[in-house]
Amino acid sequence: MTAETTSEATTEWAPGTPVLWRYRANGGDGRVHIARPVTVVRDTPDLLAVWLAPGTECVKPVMADGTQVHEEPLATRYTAARTTARSTWFGTGVLKLARPGEPWSVWLFWERGWSFRSWYVNLEEPRTRWAGGVDSEDHFLDISVYPDHSWTWRDEDEFAQAQRAGLLGPEQAGRVREAGRAALDVVRAWGSPFRDGWEDWRPDPRWTVPALPVDWDRTAVGLAG
Repeated sequence: MTAETTSEATTEWAPGTPVLWRYRANGGDGRVHIARPVTVVRDTPDLLAVWLAPGTECVKPVMADGTQVHEEPLATRYTAARTTARSTWFGTGVLKLARPGEPWSVWLFWERGWSFRSWYVNLEEPRTRWAGGVDSEDHFLDISVYPDHSWTWRDEDEFAQAQRAGLLGPEQAGRVREAGRAALDVVRAWGSPFRDGWEDWRPDPRWTVPALPVDWDRTAVGLAG
């Protein structure tokens, strides 16, 4: 990332605008290894909401031999060589909600037929906005939240393995745990966005599926905040 990049700058995108939601690879080299074209639902000083539509062409990490990351044994999942591959987002779409400065985003999942399934708290670096989208870095640990207000930690094994592999130091791992506890405080209080009725939201039928740009991994140029 360049020094021009600013953290979640205040320039707003209009609903229907296609942008990229990206994640940098862990380990500090700044490479983008996840890129997802999404459509802006709402963009205000308090909230960015985007829609990841079914059938969207995305970029994801894979092992160097083409093995899917989740199929690689945990012991070598974060040490074996990787590359990136294009893939199609199958199944139902995902609504992603992010508030400026929060070290997580909240994703909504539905079953087919728009039967709401759950929220997913993705612990991550606060997003950095640039002219073409937002960038972050995933922090491995996540939380699933259900309509009955119950919740469960997710991917604790990957979080522990990432620390063993040196992708998260003790201080950063502590901050991630602290962020998770802060997110759970919101869940227990049933604060925003869980109480806000987003599970009843539906995408505008006029929207088309945004294309994956050829330069999906281009260097981010920051917006003035």
